[in-house]
Amino acid sequence: MNTFTLNATNRTVTGKKLKHLREEGAIPGVIYGRELKNISVSVDEIELKKTYREAGENSLVNLTIEGSGPRPVLIYDVQLDPIKQRITHVDFYQVRLDEAVRAEVPLEFTGTAPAVKELGGTLVKVFHGLEVEALPQDIPHAITVDISKLATFEDQIEIRDLAVAGKFKILAEPKEIVARVLPPRTEEELEALKEEVKEDVTKVEGVADKEPEAVEAKEVKEEKEEKKEKEE
Repeated sequence: MNTFTLNATNRTVTGKKLKHLREEGAIPGVIYGRELKNISVSVDEIELKKTYREAGENSLVNLTIEGSGPRPVLIYDVQLDPIKQRITHVDFYQVRLDEAVRAEVPLEFTGTAPAVKELGGTLVKVFHGLEVEALPQDIPHAITVDISKLATFEDQIEIRDLAVAGKFKILAEPKEIVARVLPPRTEEELEALKEEVKEDVTKVEGVADKEPEAVEAKEVKEEKEEKKEKEE
């Protein structure tokens, strides 16, 4: 698998001062791991974005802090500004190369499904990523799913059908469906759906129409009871 590199700087800035750090093009981060004391760092925003785009959260990154050797880490979490969608903080998880870890690996769908192109069906992707277990250096960057095998609406791709090569274990049931193609709806089904929508609208309108009448009837009843009490 590919191994990526990234440089970091020891960070002492905290709190409100982090705003100025980001304005200077640096992203605050922290390195943590089992039996490891947290280390505050900062990384160049452009380098981090490039590495994160290529490595994702499941590929090993050699993170070098000024003056020290590289640390094997995974980009464990990236926080984004909700408005600008810029990275505001990053968590690195330092791993041991002799201990297995679990990671979510994205699926890459390749090819063209004949059941879609020729029969007009709709491709359904049940999974977009799968959890795997492996040594950090053996975690795949992605798992390929060849949908050209989906020639009919009866065909389906299951976990056990995936052509995986590597020293990792997929943590899912072998018979779970990954992808399949659904046939297009018939005219009868489309008409039935339209009728269902019309019926639902009618029911809602009916309830809305009756509500004022119910309120009016209640008011009339209360007036009659009040009048009766006065006469008594």
